[in-house]
Amino acid sequence: MVEIRIEDMNGFHFGHADDHEALTGCTVILCEKGAVGGVDVRGGAPGTRETDLLASENTVDTVHGVFLSGGSAFGLEVGSGVMTFLEERNVGVDVHVAKVPIVPGAILFDLYPGDPSVRPGKEMGIQACRYAIHNEPFEQGSVGAGMGTTVGKVLGPEYVMRGGLGSYAIRIGQLEVGAVIAVNAFGDIVDPDTGSVLAGAYDRETQTFISTHDQLKRNILDGNSQPFSGNTTIGTIVTNAALTKAQANKIASVGHNGFAKVIHPAHTPVDGDTLFALSTNKVDVDLNALAAVVVEVVEKAVVNAIKHAQPARGIPSYQSIK
Repeated sequence: MVEIRIEDMNGFHFGHADDHEALTGCTVILCEKGAVGGVDVRGGAPGTRETDLLASENTVDTVHGVFLSGGSAFGLEVGSGVMTFLEERNVGVDVHVAKVPIVPGAILFDLYPGDPSVRPGKEMGIQACRYAIHNEPFEQGSVGAGMGTTVGKVLGPEYVMRGGLGSYAIRIGQLEVGAVIAVNAFGDIVDPDTGSVLAGAYDRETQTFISTHDQLKRNILDGNSQPFSGNTTIGTIVTNAALTKAQANKIASVGHNGFAKVIHPAHTPVDGDTLFALSTNKVDVDLNALAAVVVEVVEKAVVNAIKHAQPARGIPSYQSIK
């Protein structure tokens, strides 16, 4: 097994576009020749586009791109930009009178801490596609859909830390598996190897972490509710494994185990956790083995998102407190 750059995976292109002043952005994964697609929406507050299309029993099984975006529900407009870009390149399902690109996606809430009047839209989606198609280096941290993300929100904005966007990919023989994750979680991010908190609810005066899990239990006794409802961790698993549509959906589902290993707690009622799975359908592999690898790449992508994030607007990051 060797670690590879995710942008070196065959059949996919990865790109970002963002606004550093407004602290928002989007990330796209393009597969112009088509990929088998699946999805699993696990959180209680999702914002998504075209996820019903990916249900195993539904007809279309080819995806041409996925977008991950900030901007809350406004950010769903990024999908229109991706569709426009792909249509201009003659990419999509041939319906005889036109080619229709299939572009599912998901959004996260980043209207805080940035400018809530500025959101990713169609033009930013096109910009991210142009970045992707030219095979620019795929950066991590405070970029793209991770530009305005935060984590550890149980005590409100005064205690949050910076989230981010991370990727991780490996090659085992001919098999390639990777993940791109934008981390905007309600909970804390924990190192799966050591159990130590990397980022989360953080007291900036005492420079100590506050366990979200323990704080939620205290809220029960005190009769308090958590004050911060804008959260979500979203991402895409990419592979060249040979998968049916049903298997792609299962792989997306299994990938959430990676979230659960590093985000404490994950899949809360105020998170919109969503994972897509895309496969170029090239390499035969045991599904159980693939599932084990998927969990690993997802958790490492989450960790990379946090470790590459930069502080902004007075909000600390892993880099600034380590």
